[in-house]
Amino acid sequence: MKNTLKLSCILFFFTTLISAQDVKFEGVDFENLNLDQEKNYSFKESLRFGGGIGLSFGNDFFSGSLSPFVLSQINEYISAGVGLNFTYSSFRNQESFIYGGSLIAIGHPIPEIQASAEFEQLRVNRKIDTPNGTFEDDYWYPALFLGLGYNAGPVTFGVRWDVLYDDDKSIYANAFMPFVRVFF
Repeated sequence: MKNTLKLSCILFFFTTLISAQDVKFEGVDFENLNLDQEKNYSFKESLRFGGGIGLSFGNDFFSGSLSPFVLSQINEYISAGVGLNFTYSSFRNQESFIYGGSLIAIGHPIPEIQASAEFEQLRVNRKIDTPNGTFEDDYWYPALFLGLGYNAGPVTFGVRWDVLYDDDKSIYANAFMPFVRVFF
């Protein structure tokens, strides 16, 4: 049941994104409209760069992260790209180093709305000191995020949902999380 719900949500998300691009206008004379020519980008012109930087610290806690992205603008509605993720954190008797990459697709059904799908694959290396010795954990963690945001120029504010969320293995506190994206 849980997998069926996840699959239904994914299919609904992509169907909505695709159908938002397929608009039909009955009774409109397109030959007499003055429409701008479709933009033809060279690959170099189509690239947009962005990402995130995170820094958190407190009582016996430190976390720093760097997440650069590069996107290629496929057309005025869709862009796709790749990203890297590096995170280091320490908390009392725990230390972790997390690194990996991601693939992202972003759609703009209308200019103010951004829908996204992002697959992230992270390598998690954790070391926890316990009274019985040191526990080390080393594994790959996949995440599939579906996101929806409000686009305000180069900055987008929104929420994303990890449909593959696993309480025991995830490095995130829960499946839903806010995001801020900046691309130039």
